[in-house]
Parts: sequence; C-alpha cells; structure tokens
Amino acid sequence: MKYTVKEVLQFVEENDVKFVRLMFFDIFGVKKNISIMAQELESVFQSGAHIVSSTVNGFQNDDSTDLLLFPDPTTLKVLPWRPQQGRVVRLFCDIKNQDGTAFEGDVRNVLKKAVAKTEEMGFRCKTGLACEFYLFKLNDEGYPTRIPQDNAGYLDVAPLDKGENVRRQICLTLEQMEIDPLSSHHENGPGQNEIDFKHSDMLSAADNFMTFKTVVKNTAAANGLYASFMPKPLMDKSGSGMHIDILLEKYGFNIFKNKGEGLSDDAKSFIAGVLRRSAEMTVFFNPLSNSYARFGMYEAPCGIDWSYNSLDTLIRLPEMKRNSARMEYRSPDPSCNPYIAFALLMYAGLEGIEDKLELCPPSDVKLSDDSSAHLPESLAKAISLAKKSDFIKEHLPKMIFDKYISIKSEEVNCSLQSAELRQQQEDRYFEII
Repeated sequence: MKYTVKEVLQFVEENDVKFVRLMFFDIFGVKKNISIMAQELESVFQSGAHIVSSTVNGFQNDDSTDLLLFPDPTTLKVLPWRPQQGRVVRLFCDIKNQDGTAFEGDVRNVLKKAVAKTEEMGFRCKTGLACEFYLFKLNDEGYPTRIPQDNAGYLDVAPLDKGENVRRQICLTLEQMEIDPLSSHHENGPGQNEIDFKHSDMLSAADNFMTFKTVVKNTAAANGLYASFMPKPLMDKSGSGMHIDILLEKYGFNIFKNKGEGLSDDAKSFIAGVLRRSAEMTVFFNPLSNSYARFGMYEAPCGIDWSYNSLDTLIRLPEMKRNSARMEYRSPDPSCNPYIAFALLMYAGLEGIEDKLELCPPSDVKLSDDSSAHLPESLAKAISLAKKSDFIKEHLPKMIFDKYISIKSEEVNCSLQSAELRQQQEDRYFEII
C-alpha cells in the first residue's frame, strides 16, 4: 500500500508508533538514518529534517551546507523486528537543499528521472531481482568470521542446509512489510543463499532491495549469524550476484515477445544498447575490487554477450510465456547502489532504441580474446572506462560522478600500496555491505 501524508500521520497515531526512522542513501547506496519522535513527523513533512552534508560519504562539497530530508509517504514500513509496543516505522526520504531544490547527490532522484524518461518514451518497466548472500558464523566475541553456516550446496535441504529457517524468517518478515518474495533456496556455495522477488516498478524494486538487505542482516543477527553481501567473500567458492530482470512494456505489450516468434525490434535495440554501454557502466554495477574476483567463474559472466539460455552470458533471455518474458542482466552484485545501477541500465537500453541499434547474434560459445568483448577485469580498468564515458557523464549528476570516481580511485591507489591496506579495505566492506 502506498500512503499519502495524511494516511501516514493517521497510521502513526492509531498504531502506537513512537519512533520514525528517516532513511536516505549516500552515493554508494549505504543506508543512513536519523530517528525522530513520532510527534515531530508532521512538522518534518512540512519543513524537513536537517542533516550535515559534510559528514556523509560523497556529499562533501567546497560549499557544503546543511541538507533537508523530506519523507516520502509512499515508503512507510513498520520494522517488525523492533518492539510491537512503541513501534518503529521507516520512511525513505528525498534530499533537498536549504532553498527547497533537489540535492544533486540524491540517488533516488537519479532513478526517478530515468523512470520519467522511460515513461516519456511510451514504455513501462517492471523489475525483478534475484539476490545471493552468505551466512557466516560469529566468534565468541560476537564478531563475524569467514566460517560458513553450513556446507550445503545448490538446492540442498535440511539438515545439510542450515539456512532454511533463516530464509523462512526473512521471507515472512518481508511479507509483513508488504514486499513480495517469489522463492528462496540454498545456493552453490557453503552458507550461500538466494531469495528472488516478484516484479514491481523500478523505484519500488530499488527501495525493496535496500529494505531486503536490512531484513537479511537483522534476521541473521537474531539467529547468531552474520549476513554478507560481499561479491566474493570466499575466493575458492561461488560469488554472490544480484541479477536484474527487466520486463518492458510498450502500450501494454511486452517487447521481449512479439506477436510472432523472436524478439521485437525495440527489444533487439534495447539489448544492443545495454551491451554497447556495459563496459563503461561496470564500475557502478560492480563497485568493489572484490567484485572482479567473481567474474568468469561459477556462471558469473565476463563477456559482453547475450543468449537465450546460457547462464554464462551477460544478458540472458530465458524462455517464458508472453506476459512474463524478460531480459536478465547478470553482471551486477549486491554491493552496488541499485538507484544508480537501474537508472544507467534503463538509459543504455532506451538509447539503443532511440538509435535503432541492431543486435548481434546470440553467443552460445566462449568469446574470442578480443578485450573489447569483455567486461573490465579490475576496478581500476572499470574506473578508466567510466572516466572516458560521455554517456555516463550525460546521465549522472556531475557531483555524483566526480565524487564516486574520485573515492573509488583512492581505494584503488590504497589497495596498490600494500597487501595489509588491501586487506583492511576488504574487511571494511565485509562489515558494511
């Protein structure tokens, strides 16, 4: 249910809500929040809540000033793991400057603009996600280890699969928050799990993904475990991906299934557009040095190619019924900022439609060694490609682009200095992703 301001205030009053968490995201998709007492919410809807921009990663500017958080009433969710007496609710926020204009670093606004562009071109996008994560044991002091919860494999069941009850709790909690999981199972790696989601509008899909990560981490903690969304927490085991499903309709018709056999012209051009921009977009889909250890192994793609059924290609078009036919984009991992990733994915596909790009034949065999046909093999290479991209600079606000690339470049430089610094960086992300 999507609430109005009036309905949110009524819900808070009638449901013993005492605390309201105002959540927003830095440019890397890391959640931030401040908590206000429920009686302050009406005032915050009108005037906003102040935050200091200079303390948020990527928000710093030479002329940094306070920013204002304005709650989005459609994002109201009760946090089921908090006490039922004196309830806690969460609202995602729009970020504005002091004069009321949109803040350039607001990543939700970046995606909103991409959705508006999609609709202006006569399309409607539904997005689904399949996300993998690991469950690790804690040590005696309560800190996470790299010891998996179990030694089960793909689709195993209890007692070998020890994540069964945790996944059940995650799915039930998501349902309580009006988010619809589709399925869940044990994945290939020891302690690795996957939960898939029903399709929803693109902004809701991004919001739901960020909520999902919070639910997973809190549920794991309640069970004495640590949930990690690192792309490759165990170097010799399967990596964790975040596959993005795109179902695109034009005037109610699914473009990935035309009236006859095969793809429509719009679908071909959309896929071609995504393929054309994939290399230069990769740093935003795979933002960690650790991300690149995943490519090319355990069905994680390394080539810029597509197929109907192969799990090794960047884009897959699984055989589906007409109304559920979709494009599956397989390179992203769950450390990415979904608001930026979804926006760039849509802009690339729509550009392909505007340019009427022709789609290359599907690839069912290994690619040649032509580096232009492969995703970048390292974070440093991905940064280099993004720096040269007029496409990225056109669609991302300058502040986000400059800060994102600058901070990621610093991480690369740091990791090159010593193995100790590289390990420190890896451990840091293991804790926060």
